[in-house]
Amino acid sequence: MEDSIRKAGILIEALPYIQAFRGKVVVVKYGGSAIDDPSAMQGILQDLVFLSVVGIRPVLVHGGGPMITRRLSEAGKRSAFIEGMRVTDRDTIRVVNQELEAVNRRLVALVKSLNGHAEGVIPRHRVILAHPHPRSAELGFVGAVQTVRAAPLRRIFMHHAIPVISPVGIGDGTQLYNINADDVASEVAARLKAEKLVLLTNVRGILRQAVDVGSLISTLPVKDAKQLIERRVIQEGMIPKVKACVEALRRGVKKTHIIDASIPHAMLLEIFTKQGIGTEIVRSR
Repeated sequence: MEDSIRKAGILIEALPYIQAFRGKVVVVKYGGSAIDDPSAMQGILQDLVFLSVVGIRPVLVHGGGPMITRRLSEAGKRSAFIEGMRVTDRDTIRVVNQELEAVNRRLVALVKSLNGHAEGVIPRHRVILAHPHPRSAELGFVGAVQTVRAAPLRRIFMHHAIPVISPVGIGDGTQLYNINADDVASEVAARLKAEKLVLLTNVRGILRQAVDVGSLISTLPVKDAKQLIERRVIQEGMIPKVKACVEALRRGVKKTHIIDASIPHAMLLEIFTKQGIGTEIVRSR
């Protein structure tokens, strides 16, 4: 009986959040090393199905870096990176697209196995339109988002389904571009006027001291985030995530979150509890 009462209390705690976010868009980015963990993936997709069932409109933007690196390695091709961006020649962009489409199909199938509804969004749907990255001379077929076509995504919402988006953009003609998934998620969130952008990663959030989980920053205003980047408290792979959050906020997204995908049901804890479990980046205090 006590366990049942405790569970009912959790649902009641979530009720005002469900009421506040019903009908709102929440964009979730899931990639990096976190996407290589099957048990974490199951929990994340369960969270997305839960959000959809209670009337929230989740969008999933996925990566697939570990799968791409393995596939290239099997082909005898070394992966090269410049400031975290994969150098992408003509052969590599083909592998990138094949692997990400395979990840996309797998995620859609897993959502359906959980009795949810999902629809894959890949380059041939021409939703993520791209142009070459400013450093394309060094990076090859790496791109930046030119625009996101919102209408096809809104049609998926009308089907009561979750859009699952591959971060490969299409440019002039049929040219494909490898785009940073954080940037794609930020652009999608801005274009859909999302309530929240959630970046799932393999760390607890933003820490004041790199090895001290107790130094987690729960709420971080944009102006403080910029200072922490300048002071190198935020560094390496966390910098593009924070910049993606800041850009989304600048363009009207209400709140952004960076959370640890390995924590069971991390998304629900962050969205439906007062304390949360990661870092939320906000415009101001």
